[in-house]
Amino acid sequence: MIPPFGGTIYNEYITLLENRKNMVVTNVKNVELEKDVVPIRCTGAYALIDSLRRHGVKHIFGYPGGAILPIYDELYRAEQRGEIQHILVRHEQGAAHAADGYARATGKVGVCFGTSGPGATNLVTGIATAHMDSIPLVVITGQVSRAAIGSDAFQETDIFGITLPIVKHSYVARKAADIPRIVAEAFHIASTGRPGPVLIDIPKDVGLEEFYYQPVKPGQVKLRGYKPTIKGNPRQINAALELIVEAKRPLLYVGGGAIASGAHAEIQELAEMFQIPVTTTLMGLGAFDANHPLSVGMLGMHGTAYANFAVTECDLLIAVGARFDDRVTGKLDEFASKAKVIHIDIDPAEVGKNRRPDVPIVGDVRTVLRQIIQRAKELELSNDGKTKEWLNRIERWKEDYPLIVPHPSDCLSPQEVIVEVGRQAPNAYYTTDVGQHQMWAAQFLKTGPRRWISSAGLGTMGYGLPAAVGAKIALPDEQVICISGDASFQMNLQELATVAQYNVKVKVVIINNGWQGMVRQWQEAFYGERYAASNMEAGMPNFELLAQAYGIKGMTVRHRSELAPAIASMLAHDGPVVMDVHVKKDENCYPMVAPGKSNYQMMGLPKQSPQLGRPASIICPNCGTENPGDHNFCHSCGSKL
Repeated sequence: MIPPFGGTIYNEYITLLENRKNMVVTNVKNVELEKDVVPIRCTGAYALIDSLRRHGVKHIFGYPGGAILPIYDELYRAEQRGEIQHILVRHEQGAAHAADGYARATGKVGVCFGTSGPGATNLVTGIATAHMDSIPLVVITGQVSRAAIGSDAFQETDIFGITLPIVKHSYVARKAADIPRIVAEAFHIASTGRPGPVLIDIPKDVGLEEFYYQPVKPGQVKLRGYKPTIKGNPRQINAALELIVEAKRPLLYVGGGAIASGAHAEIQELAEMFQIPVTTTLMGLGAFDANHPLSVGMLGMHGTAYANFAVTECDLLIAVGARFDDRVTGKLDEFASKAKVIHIDIDPAEVGKNRRPDVPIVGDVRTVLRQIIQRAKELELSNDGKTKEWLNRIERWKEDYPLIVPHPSDCLSPQEVIVEVGRQAPNAYYTTDVGQHQMWAAQFLKTGPRRWISSAGLGTMGYGLPAAVGAKIALPDEQVICISGDASFQMNLQELATVAQYNVKVKVVIINNGWQGMVRQWQEAFYGERYAASNMEAGMPNFELLAQAYGIKGMTVRHRSELAPAIASMLAHDGPVVMDVHVKKDENCYPMVAPGKSNYQMMGLPKQSPQLGRPASIICPNCGTENPGDHNFCHSCGSKL
């Protein structure tokens, strides 16, 4: 006789069925079972695939192998029934990056599979990439049978132990009956609070083990000790508003947490309500309209000069879903050193980690911003013109320090290639690899929420192509363009086979300068022009012919006159395209904050800027304050220098 499980949360770890084999039923600790569903006898592998389906999984990126074959056998049946599509990558790292791109483009949990041993370890870079950028993944690995664990069996690795520092949580399924609960918990943990990757390691014999399976109801997980704070403390909301109303030089500093929570509308409303300029991190691109008058673009190592000057001179910094990363702050003790700080983040571990805030607010970014806006309306608070002078100063910085698009006489510049792609495809989803092209893309592309997909925290070369595959699989009707470099592209170019097999209509633009561009730039600037192992010309393939070898349209562009027509042709082609654009070899990415320097100490400011050649510091004749020599106006009194 089957007990009535439907709709009840059990505290027991395992409930036994009263039958002659004494088989276990779904482990119902922490979860609620589906009502009116009769348990069926099945394998752990079936329970896994069915649980994924019930949690809304439509696509799985993976690569099979011995230990995970029981799961792939059930996946085969699910594909035959049209329930789930498996995308066969050519390297497990590609599976993790594709699932990551899928998650970033949609906000849903990405799912990838890998077998034991090298299959699992090949996923590690992708897991770390997702972990650093707080991307929700469920990563499922096969493992050797339970009896063989610890015996150094063929293709055995402790992937649970290996990945402990780079996952939000992880599981080893010791019993088939655990699998439905584990899947439900994994999706809950990956997608709530601060998102992140969750690993599930499943021994081969657990996938084959039979039990009586009753599905778990998605979204009904209750975990002791895990309850992310969503709403901000009302007292902190009031304290934040006091600082906002008093500030004369406020700045909104927006990170990836704003993207994760979908807070772009709230950020714009708050910025407009109090006339606060907005700067974003690399992860925060798209959270605020880059064409809005209050936008000052990206800040940090390769941020705009006016964003870096603004953060240096602001008197209030409102950090929204940002973590004060070293590539943003430069010399930390001089970052926004004149400012009071409001820090809003859902992860309490981030608040105060690098910079102690005056007003810490733990909560979901979107929810907290709504609270601030609502309270401001209740109190009838407004800007009252306090920031007008501040905004005027920022406008003058924009005029003096614009981002420059070079047009060399003898070749193409990387910047003009990216600008032209952005002009012709303004609404595309963009993925990038890592290096100079990534920074130029960040500077010049104007993207919307979730349309910027790039490895920020880990800086993973080879990310762009598989991430584009994941984004395009998730959103087949959207335009997806990968901006890559010749060095980065070769890290995972085998995924062109995946593109070809599934006719994934992504467009790849290779900014080809024959170098590991950012490495070369650093070697030029800081290592006496000793270009050790950074030139990629020897052994470089013909990318056009390489694409054609996979049955993909290939293109090569070498001259300015070819660029616009070639991009138009690429975008018009009904299929995948790889376009190899040869650009100036020694172009550097500026502005640049050197390691250990303050954000206002930037290299490579625009040549037409009147600030070049000024002394290191200037004493204001009006108030006597010492100012950086690159500034037009005194940061204390606003007088012209």
